[in-house]
Amino acid sequence: MTTALPETLKAGFERLSAWADLLDRINIFPVADGDTGRNLVVSLAPLRDGSPLVGDREGYIRRLLLSARGNAGNIAARFFSGFLRKTVQNNPEALAAGVKEGRTLAWQAVADPKPGTMLTLFDALDEILQNSPPELDELGIDAIVGHLAEAVRSTPRLLPRLRDAGVVDSGALGMYLFFEGFFSVLAGRDTERPFTPLHQVFPEGLRLSPAFPSSAAEESGYCLDVTLRAPALTPDAISRLTTSGRSVVISADGEYLKVHLHTPDAAAVRREISRFGEVVSWKEDNLGEEEEKFCASIPQSESPIHVMTDAAGSLTREQARQLGFTLLDSYVTLGERSLPETSFDHAELYSAMRRGIRAATSQASLFERHQLYAQVLEQNSRVLYLCVGSAFTGNLAAVQDWKKRHDPEDRLLALDSGAASGRLGLLALAVARFAQEAKDGEFVIAFARRLLNRCEEYLFPDGLQYLAAGGRLSRTGAILGNLLHVKPVISPTPEGAKKVCTVHSRDEQLRFALDRLSRILPLPSGTDLMIMLEYTDNKDWVKSELQEAVSRQVSDAEILIQPLSLTAGVHTGPGTWGMAFLTIPEEQEKTGDRKRESQKT
Repeated sequence: MTTALPETLKAGFERLSAWADLLDRINIFPVADGDTGRNLVVSLAPLRDGSPLVGDREGYIRRLLLSARGNAGNIAARFFSGFLRKTVQNNPEALAAGVKEGRTLAWQAVADPKPGTMLTLFDALDEILQNSPPELDELGIDAIVGHLAEAVRSTPRLLPRLRDAGVVDSGALGMYLFFEGFFSVLAGRDTERPFTPLHQVFPEGLRLSPAFPSSAAEESGYCLDVTLRAPALTPDAISRLTTSGRSVVISADGEYLKVHLHTPDAAAVRREISRFGEVVSWKEDNLGEEEEKFCASIPQSESPIHVMTDAAGSLTREQARQLGFTLLDSYVTLGERSLPETSFDHAELYSAMRRGIRAATSQASLFERHQLYAQVLEQNSRVLYLCVGSAFTGNLAAVQDWKKRHDPEDRLLALDSGAASGRLGLLALAVARFAQEAKDGEFVIAFARRLLNRCEEYLFPDGLQYLAAGGRLSRTGAILGNLLHVKPVISPTPEGAKKVCTVHSRDEQLRFALDRLSRILPLPSGTDLMIMLEYTDNKDWVKSELQEAVSRQVSDAEILIQPLSLTAGVHTGPGTWGMAFLTIPEEQEKTGDRKRESQKT
């Protein structure tokens, strides 16, 4: 066993990340807000790059703790803070010591710990490594993973709310997936070797009971994630914080304190916490609103074909949840932080870029992408992948290569959209909506093909410096262009991003956009028009002046205001805006019924 710790941590994270959507769909404890999967991904994202473990281990652990979000994310981060301090290398003794330390810290961090959560899984992992430690070979790893699976299956018996909803605990399942990936790589298994299908391991517990929405508790108040800098915080003060709300998780690391809790009065908690030190970060979510959105997103029926697309399409996780499609993320790196693009705070990113901090993008690893392909095929009979244009990334080649080995029944169809950012986003939204009403997957595929050439997009960077920073323009050219106030107009096409022309002011940008929009007018009878207006750090202008100007020109169009995908925003920079528009012909055969009737006739 020679696999380095960073490699096993990365595999665990990527296995977990691929199943985050499922974890969100069954997340009903402690509240039904559907965010456990994404919170675990954000919280454990530092584990994707474990190289700092070789050097600044303590700094790395601190970044892990401070990145934690949500109930499950904070508990998991606390576990790994202990695990990483004790696990210097991947041998049985070090792993056992790390798990014991992590398990202890995780239980201590929770003010009111409950069996039936990920704490139960940590207990099971500690138990098998301490009491009857197996060899870390294939047979031993199978024994460990099997023991963890039994712990997950036990969670509905331990928590009545899970039993009533018909699901296992999402946090425990998330940690099972993590350690399944972790131990698989530790055992030296081929990363191309498929895992046992999750629905075979857990025949029950991966789908909410049909009665769940009516039985869900009505939540109120706020979910808070707070980082406090308090060098002289006493144990008594920490104890007082544990009484400030429900679902309290507190982790201390040096002069920093990470606090997660649910409270009916966020303002009162802020006043109380501020007495103990400097509030470094503060995030709050309205629990009632989150639960309402979660319950509204529970699908009432199955689509004939599941839609998947790339997050490069200027789409949000909320839209994916509402319409039931899958997003494949790329990663954005800013300084020491690297997150899936749909999890990165847009305002934070663009503010940092304006201050001169370099940002970059990268694809998910092949292993993570392969796990996602396998996940969507396991959960759906057929999948339509609207892939970002092959001129922009290698995603199409990656999925086609994977299909040759793992999709003998050809259940996953990958279409080269030839698009990116808003153009891809409009295509995906239109197809996902169509799929919800269709009865035949072939009609969805045909509809998607018809739309591919019916969409245009134009991006309007505010200058040239970020294009130069990304290597898409020489620095000398960027400096000269900025001196002359040159603003390129870029259009993502099937052949790649093309410069259409240059303008010199925002007014000229707007006139160009409206002129291009006017060229498709008037619309043929029965044709719908979708327009996506994309913003970076200029949302107010896009929502006011731009939207008003577009509305005056096409009063009956559906206009969406969307954040520009960060894979585009990182390269075009703050101040960029965009406009995409899609014409949708009237569909007479959405369900397939009319075609069948005509065939009978």
